[in-house]
Amino acid sequence: MSYEGKMLKDLAMPSRKKVEEALLKTLFKHNGVIKEFATGEEIVNEIADEFILNKNQKTAVLERIYRKENRIVKTPLWHRLLYRAADSLAKEKLVSRPTSTILLTSKKEWMLTENGFDEALKILNIPKTQKEFLPTKSFEVQKIVKKLIETPRPANYNPFDKEKKVAKVTRESTIRTRGFRQAVIEAYDYKCAFCGMKIKTPDSLLWEVEAAHIVPNSEKGKDDILNGLSLCHLHHWAFDAGWFTLQDDFRIQVSPKVNSLPSDFGRMGDYDFIRVLSSKNSKMLLPKRKEIYPHQNAISWHRENKFFT
Repeated sequence: MSYEGKMLKDLAMPSRKKVEEALLKTLFKHNGVIKEFATGEEIVNEIADEFILNKNQKTAVLERIYRKENRIVKTPLWHRLLYRAADSLAKEKLVSRPTSTILLTSKKEWMLTENGFDEALKILNIPKTQKEFLPTKSFEVQKIVKKLIETPRPANYNPFDKEKKVAKVTRESTIRTRGFRQAVIEAYDYKCAFCGMKIKTPDSLLWEVEAAHIVPNSEKGKDDILNGLSLCHLHHWAFDAGWFTLQDDFRIQVSPKVNSLPSDFGRMGDYDFIRVLSSKNSKMLLPKRKEIYPHQNAISWHRENKFFT
């Protein structure tokens, strides 16, 4: 038995397999990404607490001789076990290594892959059908997000995807859809572009906002950020129904048909979610970068085809 193996046995440390499972569950809990296992990182203690490690197990140090420089290298045993478990997951292509993730997100983090996401759902007994609605990041989805936010803004933008097959759902189309959703709600800081609502579920797994197409999916609208808005459920429905539209300067325009509504329609107590936006100065919330603002070609299509005048 190796020196490291003896230490693990003597201290009754958890098996690498159990640590691998704990890492997958923790990655899921943290929306698909966790930082490297450096001293002082909260994630190191968080997983240790899950195993109820005692002080000796948390602080034990593994000493190795680094022969190239003829010096002793000291590594916390628990950190070493975490790294070995994560490295094993990376070899199984269940997570991406920090050296790969940094090229995608500019952050040195471990990130779930699509296969790792599936495995985490299996461990947690969550149906795979929930993947579409969860904001959990995966390496493949983040590649789509990166492409969407970095694609140069065209002057003559066509918001339609003639090749789009609405009825046929494939793994690739599902990943593209999730990439679109992630890119849009991240661009708007998880807020509704019309009312500013920002909230998530108590378990932090789901955001309330949705990624809305300006030119609808049913009309083969593109799954890209120039054809997207981050909207709460209420304003998403109202936008699709034609109660609201946008001017080219991103002012919100309310349908004049609101004037024929009974006074109690569209109200929640004292809050009127339609009429409150009827001011001429009501302007939508916009992303920080102008390059990913909604495109006027998509907006004008919505004004002419969905909005009720």
